[in-house]
This record gives sequence, structure tokens and C-alpha cells, in this order.
Amino acid sequence: MNKNKYDLIIIGSGIVGSLIARFLSQYNIKILVIEKEIDIGMCPSSANSAIIHAGYDPRPGTKKAKFNVEGNKIWHTLVHELNIPFKKTGSYVVAINDEEFKKLFTLYEQGIANGVPRLKLLNKDEILKREPVLNKNTTGSLFAETAMVIDPFAATLAAAENAKINGVDFLFETEFKDAIIENKKVKGIITNRGKFYCNWVINSAGLFSDEVAHKFGVLMDFLITPRKGEYIIFDSSAFSINNVLFPVPSQQTKGILISTTTHGNVMIGPNAKTSEHKNDTATTKEGLDEVIKGAKKLIPSLDEKNSIATFAGIRATGNAKDRDFIVEVSKEIKGLINLCGIESPGFASAPAIALYVIELLKNEGVKFFLKKNFNPVRKATLHFHLLSYKEKADLIKKNHLYGRIVCRCEEVTEGEIVDAIHSPIPAKTYDGIKRRTWLGTGRCQGTFDYPRVIKILSRELSIPEEKITKKGPGSEIIFNKVKD
Repeated sequence: MNKNKYDLIIIGSGIVGSLIARFLSQYNIKILVIEKEIDIGMCPSSANSAIIHAGYDPRPGTKKAKFNVEGNKIWHTLVHELNIPFKKTGSYVVAINDEEFKKLFTLYEQGIANGVPRLKLLNKDEILKREPVLNKNTTGSLFAETAMVIDPFAATLAAAENAKINGVDFLFETEFKDAIIENKKVKGIITNRGKFYCNWVINSAGLFSDEVAHKFGVLMDFLITPRKGEYIIFDSSAFSINNVLFPVPSQQTKGILISTTTHGNVMIGPNAKTSEHKNDTATTKEGLDEVIKGAKKLIPSLDEKNSIATFAGIRATGNAKDRDFIVEVSKEIKGLINLCGIESPGFASAPAIALYVIELLKNEGVKFFLKKNFNPVRKATLHFHLLSYKEKADLIKKNHLYGRIVCRCEEVTEGEIVDAIHSPIPAKTYDGIKRRTWLGTGRCQGTFDYPRVIKILSRELSIPEEKITKKGPGSEIIFNKVKD
């Protein structure tokens, strides 16, 4: 049997690709997911606003509207099955003047048309009672009860891990190079690791989905224009809110929001700037100034001195009509499904897109047989600092590594780091550990834990410390030792 032969190959391990793999893993089919990066989630799926949108914003009748509302409903079950950190916050679109308040009625009507449940218009007194630090000039708000906050990396990882324990193969540092096509039918793909053969390819390459489609000779007029969004994170001990606050949106963007996170920090952003490069995740002074100015429109008392970190994400903005998602079986090449232009609300829409892809495959005649041993539940990640005193003591008795604090700000232990390195989708870099454990995200931003994490990675991976990287090849942390 050819070990490089699969029934189906998914290109890209973002949230959409990982959830497709997870839902397909319940069937007796051989699946491969390829990812050009060294880890899960090194893409827009983990650098975003971390919100499961309710679905009032997309234009009625679009795929965005359909999948957003359906996906939101699925997420409320999925977070429990996959043990993903989340907060049921709801979300508020806050009007600052009478003109903006009138626009809330349009959003409300759109939400009703899209099938969003439990939408409510609040007056000034009602919204200020719920969030007293809001701009006192507010004239009211649209409240969407079904919106919630999620840990986007943890969600992507959870989907991938559940797929992996149910038999899906993942290959990292594996870049798609070209398609293998015979008589206008998919036969496989060519990668930097060689050829892999299959009957179906799912193009879930996110920012690079246009380039992948073009390699198959389809959607030649479709292009992704990267749009960068910058964010600022605040020290949880200095500033906190319990809600998700949006400004009244424009035609181009939902605007600069202020939101709580699953980790208790406050996050503000993003702005929206067209970028020339799909890998441009550098923050800029001008961009961060714009984010602060926009956030202060909602909360004037916001003090940027309490910020502890910044980051930027890239939206995969496509040029399809109405900037809608492309989710379709290729008419030109048999065996290809394209998922392109999956920008916001892509994360909220992801589980609905994944289930729709399965329906597309069934309609194309693919036979699915359920596994008897499919396990839909992914075990929760252990976080030492969330345990009771007795639970901590019992755990340390079983494994002394849980008694060694490596990150003081977030109370992350050596045991948790070792768990991450040997998990179903293993962490191989400093950032991989950081995203899984939240190590290095507190006030000191990793200055205490860096050397300790390098030593642990070196020991557990059996590679020299000089080979340990921050986020993959080219980001080595230690160049050489000054002395032994």
C-alpha cells in the first residue's frame, strides 16, 4: 500500500481546515492535512478578535450570513465537546450619537433577516448600567446575546488534536507546490516533501487560497488582498471589562472594538490597512495610535500606559462579489473543493462551512461510513493555576514537574510545558509553548521564562539549545554559547 496515498488531502490547518478534518475524522476515510508552517495556528486563525460573531453584520442572502448564524449555533456545543476556553459575553454595538443610533435599527433588521436570535436594542441607561465605563455620550446599543469570546488558538488546536486522535495525519513544514491533474481530475499534489496522491483536495489555504486555486487552473480572476489589523493587549490587573464592545460599523470594517478575553485581559483593535505582503504582521506606531484613538471613542478613560503587548493579524480579503466567501466544488477540475476569501466572520462560520463541505462531498458521490470508535471529545488542557490547592498538591505528588513554576506571571509549570511538547499536535517552538500554556503573556512578557523554556525544549526534543527557535527556522534564539 502506498503510504502517500490518501482519500482526501486538506491544504491548510487554520480553523476551517482543522474543523473539516475533525468532522471528517468520524468516517472511515484516509485524510492528510498539510501545513507549510511548523505548527497549528500560525495564521489568521489565531491572530484575530477572538469573537464568535452573532451574525447581524453580513448582508442577508450571502454565504457569510448563512454560515455565520449556523456556525455560531454549532460553536455553543463544540466548545464543550472540544473543551475550548470561552466566555458567554454577548456583544454590544455602541452608538455615540443620534445618527449612529439610527443605524442600529438597520443592523437589527439585518440580524432578524439572517435569523439571529435574541437581539435587543438598549437605551442609554440600559447600556451604561451594563458597562459603566462607556462613553457617557452613548445613545444606546444593539445587544446580541449569542455572541461569545473564545481562545482562537486553543480552538484551532483542539479541532486538530481531536482529528489527530481519530486518525487524521498531519504534516507540518509541508508546503503545497503544484497540483497533479490527469484528464481534468485531481490525482494528488506536489509538496516540498514529495508527492501525495488522493481523490479529493480541499483548498483551505486561507491567505494563499487564491494561489493554490491558480495552481489547479481555476478561479484565475480571484485574488486575495491582505488587510492588516493591529491590536493592543492590556494588563488584566490594571484594566478590565466583562463585555465585547463594537462601534457602529462602516461598509469596510466592523471598527475598532474593545473586548474582554478568555484570559481576563482587555484587547482593543483592529484597524484595517491594505498590505502588500501576506506575511506582514508587523505593528506600526501609526496603526497603534489609530487603534487607541478608535477605542477611546467608546471608553475615553482608557489609558494606553497599561498596555503590555501588541500584535497584528492579516485578513484574507477576496474580490468575490460582495466580498463573499467562495465555498464550492470546482466545475473545471473534478475532485477539488475551493474555500477562498474566508475573512471575518470566518472563525464564527468555520464549523458550518466544515459540515457544508461534507454535504458537498456526499452530493458528489463520496461514500461515508461511520467509525465505531470515533471519539468526539477532546480532553481539556490542564492549567495548573486554575486548580484548587488540594488538586495542585495531588498533582505534584504524582509528577514533581508540576511543582516547578517556569512562568511566574501566569503560574505555568514545567509539567504543563512537557505536556505541550508531547501532546497529539506537539509544540516544537517557544511560541508553540506560549500559545498552548499562555506562558510569557503576562507583565514581564517572557523575560523570566525564556532561558528555562529553551532548556526544557532542548531536553525533551533531544536537540541542541542552538536549534531551538521562537517560531520555526530562521528564528533561532541562541546563536552560540559564550562559555560552557
